[in-house]
Amino acid sequence: MTDTAAASAAATDPTETGFDTVLRFLLPDRDCRGRVVRLGPVLDEILSAHDYPPPVKHCLAEALVLTALMGSMLKDEQDQMTIQARSEEGLIRLLVCDYRGGALRGYAEVAEDVPAQVGANPRLETLFGKGHLAVTFDLASTGQRYQGIVPLEGENLSEAIEIYFAQSEQLPTQVRTAMAFGQDGGIAGGMLIQHLADGEQGRERLHVRFDHPEWEHVSILADTISHGELVDQALSLEAMVWRLFHEERELRTDGLVSLCKGCRCSIEHYATILSRFGEEDRAEMVNDEGDIVVDCAFCSRQFAIPALPGEVS
Repeated sequence: MTDTAAASAAATDPTETGFDTVLRFLLPDRDCRGRVVRLGPVLDEILSAHDYPPPVKHCLAEALVLTALMGSMLKDEQDQMTIQARSEEGLIRLLVCDYRGGALRGYAEVAEDVPAQVGANPRLETLFGKGHLAVTFDLASTGQRYQGIVPLEGENLSEAIEIYFAQSEQLPTQVRTAMAFGQDGGIAGGMLIQHLADGEQGRERLHVRFDHPEWEHVSILADTISHGELVDQALSLEAMVWRLFHEERELRTDGLVSLCKGCRCSIEHYATILSRFGEEDRAEMVNDEGDIVVDCAFCSRQFAIPALPGEVS
């Protein structure tokens, strides 16, 4: 689909995009790019690793949607994008999600007691108290790392991400997310729209205007997206984008990205990491059975790495 005629056909095509997919799109005349995503089985697989209370489950689901939307902007499959929210006083002490080549993973460290009166979707301040949000891009091709850190402010994580883009990237950005949980599992959807200075990616943003008429037009249209549309599994991602922008002269899709649960834990992986430690440090990690046990918080599994000769006392 490269124009509005093709987009219209996609809207009536019975073939659905399905769950766990990101659809990338462009509005060339408005100098805007966007992403839409809907998570299903991958979301359930990630959340099932821990018995999270409802408000934590809701927040982590939102973070995974944001990670998919932002991570899908990366060009190299080995590039990685990480979102980390940290607090010393909230219900959630640490939340971390990352994306690499379509692989998602996420984890939340929760305070011991979550009050029963806290609803399923509380304010960000209730979840974290005073904390900060860090967004990190690790680029494999150049070995460079870019990180922006902003306070955890706003009603939810989506608003905190909008603040990050405004302060750290000076990039007009609008984010909408929605989550729904039932007996059959969860659904989480989201949309991210950005205005690109001079209509070109990668150029120095010397003249970005947050009140640019083209951006205001797209922002108003994007704001009409409803919670129900984002989580409606009967509505394809193509059809959802077409509903919003069907009056535009040109609407292009820029490819689909399939998502999967991406925990990289394995005995081989952790053995490689442990090999970077000194012999004395490794010896202190060995248990009575002669193993070094590593916990993977992302998937709630333990891996026993046999100690090397000389490390067992």
